[in-house]
Amino acid sequence: MKIFITGATGFIGGHVARKLRERGDEVTALARTAEKGKPLGDLGCEIVIGDLADTAAIAEGVAGCDAVIHAAAIYEIGIPKSQRPAMYDANVGGTERVLRAALEAEVPRVVYVSTIAAFGNTRGKVVDETYEHPGSGFTSYYEETKYLAHRVAKRFVEEEQLPCVILQPGGVYGPDDHSQLGNLIGQYVSGKLPLIPFPDLGLNLVHVEDVADGVLLGLDEGGIGEAYVLGGAITTNREMLQAAAKVAGKQRGTRAMPSIALKAIAPLGPAVGPLLGFPPNMRELVSSSDGVTFWAKHDKAISELGYSPRGLESTIRDTMAAEGHLGA
Repeated sequence: MKIFITGATGFIGGHVARKLRERGDEVTALARTAEKGKPLGDLGCEIVIGDLADTAAIAEGVAGCDAVIHAAAIYEIGIPKSQRPAMYDANVGGTERVLRAALEAEVPRVVYVSTIAAFGNTRGKVVDETYEHPGSGFTSYYEETKYLAHRVAKRFVEEEQLPCVILQPGGVYGPDDHSQLGNLIGQYVSGKLPLIPFPDLGLNLVHVEDVADGVLLGLDEGGIGEAYVLGGAITTNREMLQAAAKVAGKQRGTRAMPSIALKAIAPLGPAVGPLLGFPPNMRELVSSSDGVTFWAKHDKAISELGYSPRGLESTIRDTMAAEGHLGA
């Protein structure tokens, strides 16, 4: 197949592009610059220079393709309000532009990579794809934009008959993960974080390779108009960090960092946050982490797509081994 992919210079999309090339697909990837696109070019991908605001570049990319995978998004929790317009334009506007281009080019198959964050805080429940976000009470601006982008994708399917499959990864982790999740694990295992922040934060932690496999399964086997959760281990911050310490053979503290202390220093976030390894908007960090659960089950992907994710300890072990942290 000839496939156009956005987000291939990012964490999930990069793994997807590599797997597509390994199985022989022709891949055209959107990249902001030739430098960012070079690793993809080395894989044999064709590069279209542009971003999610560049309608001409997107149209060039989708032309003549058998499928489109839209995986690009800005993922960050705790951004200052000044960065919100850029996040909205990328996550919501970008989704509108890519799906519109695919529709106009009559691309026969589209995959939109959403997130279980589009469900919002599940309040201790493990939900499935039928769950609906209430549309208010967002824990972060990222959550809000991905909720809105998810609605954009559903509108294209329901009102304009776009042949689209929606995939919803959980908290993605793996080698070369430079997200806040990866940084948190690294700080805790190295002993730089003696207290566990937000121990009851609920996650569905999934290896990036499993998500990439799930994207290909969704592309090949997913039902048009269907959504599929791509998860791994339903867990908490505490369980995740303790599993990481166990895998690394380290003895680390199990005491929780008092949330009340984080709330108290939140107004000083721009100055204090970076010193603690946290983002500048600590108010948003607290609201998206304190007692919040992002839990969704992936039974549908297992039964309908043949999805088969690995467990929590295996995910962490594979990652630490790849990054040379085991046995050190």
